[in-house]
Amino acid sequence: MRIDASATAITWLPFDALERMHVVPLELAVAHYDEPPPEVVPDLDELRRRDAFREANELSAWIEIDGGMIVDYGQSGRSLIGEGPELEVRQVSFAAVEFPVIQPEPEVGDGWARFTQTVGGRIGLPAPRRVVGRPYFHVGAVSAWTTLELVIRADGTSETRLVAASPFPRHSLYAADRRLAGVFGAVEFELGDGTPWGDEGTPAFAAAVESELERRLATTILREGAKLVRRRVARGETLVEQGKPGDDLFVVLDGVFDVEVDGEVMAQVGSGAILGERAVLGDGRRTATLRAARSSRVAVIRPDEIGRPHLAEISASRTR
Repeated sequence: MRIDASATAITWLPFDALERMHVVPLELAVAHYDEPPPEVVPDLDELRRRDAFREANELSAWIEIDGGMIVDYGQSGRSLIGEGPELEVRQVSFAAVEFPVIQPEPEVGDGWARFTQTVGGRIGLPAPRRVVGRPYFHVGAVSAWTTLELVIRADGTSETRLVAASPFPRHSLYAADRRLAGVFGAVEFELGDGTPWGDEGTPAFAAAVESELERRLATTILREGAKLVRRRVARGETLVEQGKPGDDLFVVLDGVFDVEVDGEVMAQVGSGAILGERAVLGDGRRTATLRAARSSRVAVIRPDEIGRPHLAEISASRTR
């Protein structure tokens, strides 16, 4: 006899969270807030198409019973991440980045099997952090994640738990009956450096994020046949200068840039930042100087290399 069960966690951004974010002297493309997910787990693909959550963790598993003993078992699962904010003329936005799914080997005991799965990523929401001793913020991207645990027993019962999760934003847990089992997470804008993939400040973590950013750009933004051009920017070197013309878009793959307006540093931006939309969508002139605070790498995207759906989205944003 085969017994199937599932567990789902939906990560979403409550309205209150946006009100509690730090105000920074730089216009950011902040993700819209999400309505609380329904009492019964919905069609996740449809919900994602409506951009109604930040990410989702879906875990399915089964056990095979013969004579009251577990003789076989298996699991599958997936991660779904939201698209992040749309581009506006006067905003700096951040790309959503999906981290690799972590799925350890199942544990099997006397009449039970335990399955776990961790998913997460950068959710396209800016994360302002004060720079010690400086009157401005460093703006990176928020990482969010959830770890699900699903226990299936030989008697046909199952148990679902959210065993770990990022402190921000909110996470809704759905049990095997697909009904809401609990809501977790803080409304306060709380951030930490630790993740199941390692600390965000480590070279290994940065390399993994850079690799996923490149993959996502190649598959979701660039038109078919276009190649991603990478550029290294030395510490102190400018990527663009205020007032000068330019129509390239940039995505920070690794590193930090000071955002200077009229010679004053207004903020810093880190990996995942999409830069240059203001010139592309405005009058073609750069509205700020971007100077590398340390050795950095960026992806350079020409306007004619952006896929048609994204060009249409940028064009539409100018009329809103």
